[in-house]
Order: sequence, then C-alpha cells, then structure tokens
Amino acid sequence: MDRRDFIKSSGILLGATTLDVPEPMGAKKTIKIGLVGCGGRGTGAAFQALNADPDVEIVALADIFQTQLDTALASLKEAHKDRVKVTEKRQYVGFDAYKKLISSDVDVVLLATPPCFRPDQLNFAIQKGKHVFCEKPMAVDIPGVHKVREAVKLAKEKKLNLVSGFCFRYTNPNRELAKQIHGGAIGDIFSISTFRLGGELTEKPRQANWSDLDYQLHNWYYYQRYSGDIIVEQTVHSIDFMSWMLNRGLPKFVSGTGGRQSRPWDKFGNVFDHFAIEFDYGDGVKGFHFGRQQNGTQPRNTVEAVGSKGAMKVGILSSYEIFGQNPWKFAGKTDNMYQTQHNELFAAIRNKQVINDGDFMADSTLLAIWGREAAYAGKIISLDEIENSTKVYGPGIEEYNWEMPVDKALIPRPGLAT
Repeated sequence: MDRRDFIKSSGILLGATTLDVPEPMGAKKTIKIGLVGCGGRGTGAAFQALNADPDVEIVALADIFQTQLDTALASLKEAHKDRVKVTEKRQYVGFDAYKKLISSDVDVVLLATPPCFRPDQLNFAIQKGKHVFCEKPMAVDIPGVHKVREAVKLAKEKKLNLVSGFCFRYTNPNRELAKQIHGGAIGDIFSISTFRLGGELTEKPRQANWSDLDYQLHNWYYYQRYSGDIIVEQTVHSIDFMSWMLNRGLPKFVSGTGGRQSRPWDKFGNVFDHFAIEFDYGDGVKGFHFGRQQNGTQPRNTVEAVGSKGAMKVGILSSYEIFGQNPWKFAGKTDNMYQTQHNELFAAIRNKQVINDGDFMADSTLLAIWGREAAYAGKIISLDEIENSTKVYGPGIEEYNWEMPVDKALIPRPGLAT
C-alpha cells in the first residue's frame, strides 16, 4: 500500500483505537506535545503520540493555514477530548508560528511541515531544548543537510531525543532482517536494488481566494522548492532502506537519470515523475534505486540484494526472505511502524534514555538529494562535490511572507543548464 494511502486509511482510526501500551516507567508527569504542520501526516503523528503514552497531552498546534489547523484540532478532539488541550492562545498560524509554539512550554515537538522548512525548524527546536519527532526528508538541498547535522550534534550534546520519520527502521520484520544481513546471512553484498513505483499524487484544486503562493503551498509536493522532488520527498524511504542494509556509509559516486513523462510542464508544478539512480561505493559494490509516480502503471515496493552467500528479497509490508546458504523467512508478528516510532520515543523520554536517529537521517536525505542532482545534471557527481554544494532551492524560512513574488519560490526546469 502506498504510504499516503496507508495514512489516509489508518490515521484517524489510530486516534480512535485503544492500543496495548505498557505502563510507562519513571515519575508520572504529563508530557506536553506541540504539533508543527497540521496536515495528514502531522495529524497522524499526533494521534500516534497520544496512543504511545496515557499521560501525553496535545497542548499546541501550529500551521501556516488556519483551515488546516482547525481540521486537525477537530479530528484530535473528537477522538481524545480530555487529552487535547489546545486553547485559542495555543493555536499559532503563519510562517513564524513554529517559533511561537516551540518557545512555549511544550516538552516534545512533532515536525511535519513541508521538507524545505525542516532544517530551520529542527535547529530551533533543539536550541530550545525540546525532544523532537521529525518527519522525513529533513532537507531539500545540501546547505539544509548541513543545518540538520548541526542540530543533530547539538541534540547529542543536550541528550535530547530525536526520532526520524524513516519508519521502515521501526518495524519488526525489517529489524529482524537487518540482524540477519548484518550478521552475514548473505555474506558480502555485491549489489542491492530498490523499487518504489506507484501512482500520481492528488492535486488540491485552486480556490478563488488563493494566491499563487497559496496554491503552491497547498500542493507543495509538486514543487522542487518545497518537497525536493519525488526522490527526496517520498522514495527516499527506499534509499534509506538500501543504506541501512549496506551499513557502509556513503558511496563515492552517484549517477542517474530521470524525467517527466505523464505530467505537462505547465501544470502540477515542476517535479519529475521518475528517477533511476546508481550509487557506486567505489569497490565494485553498487546500489540501484528506481522511483516512479505515474497513474496506470504497475506498483512495486521492493528491496533485493545479492551477496557472496545468498540473496535477499523484501516486499515492503509483505514478504521478507533470504535465499542461499542461510535460508530464512520472517514468520513473526508485524507491528505498526508508525506507532512503534512514538512508543519508543515516549518510552525513552519516560526512562530518561536517548534515541538519536540524526546521523542516518541526515545521510539518507543527502543520498536522495545527491541522486536528484545527478539526474538533473546528467553527470556523475562525487561525494566531495555534493558535500560542498551551495545550491539552494528558494528563499529561507525567514524570507517567507504572503506578498512575496511567486518566482522566488520556484527554480527553472532542471537540466544541464541549471
């Protein structure tokens, strides 16, 4: 099932379901949560946070759109009336709303805004001493990744929890598979391929009172400036899975291709609808990623690897198998990876422990950006070149306002000239 479809079908249900959550350890203290970004993913994260611990309360909401905040608040109150205590003064709207929320007395911040805003918002939250759940990806360009790394370093120094939205790492089958692979079940991996193929996203029709910027921000995933393109915004999950299984750091070179076949350039923003990327680790080991968003095509969400002792085949959310000298197949219970993330985050806070996903969340975001840039440029890009990239995709968060010219929020169509 596509991730967005999963959230649409289960997000509200999670809010109304009583889960079997263990009694939290440590002193009984209400943990106050603030949500920044009240869309579908943010609202789903808020439900999961409430389900993770009986002494959690949602006390503040922030979004650039009042209507989106109102919708999230109504859904949360309907399911958890006694634990959603968001007064009118705690409803922050606007481009600076995140600062007002994070500066309040919340203990945990859930960041689920468009990816272009996350580096600055994550930094601000860590500087203010908040525990954070940060959705993926964490940036849309390399300067943004460097900001994320600064926040990660500070979070470690302050002993703050930082849980990422790379949810594939938080489900039992994938964790058991990782133990097998890292334990040598298929030997040395020679190659690994990932596929994330699905349909197109849904456009939110333009309303009469919307400006160009309004329309773009309601449909941010169609614009490179806000989403980083489909490889960064969505199919980065598969790239993160690849990097996790390889467990060998960053590659030496990246090349690839991509394009836009099903979307006209004068509609639906300026993102590609397919990518094919090669990650070259410099010693004969290669990773391959294929991503596509086109209606009427066959969906696929798989990870496959070939090693010196066997092969691995994973159908995400379905089968997990190893073939060869050490055959294995997952036969345990599958958990809800979105819920597990929050269960473990709040248990860590209760037990005064620290989870910090920062290193891999920054690296995986970089890998997706690297692949995108290689496809846009049509050339091989080295690790040194990408790490030193100064290319940014539009203005910083402090420059945003509703009067800004729309061309400031866009970049030219990608190609060799960019």
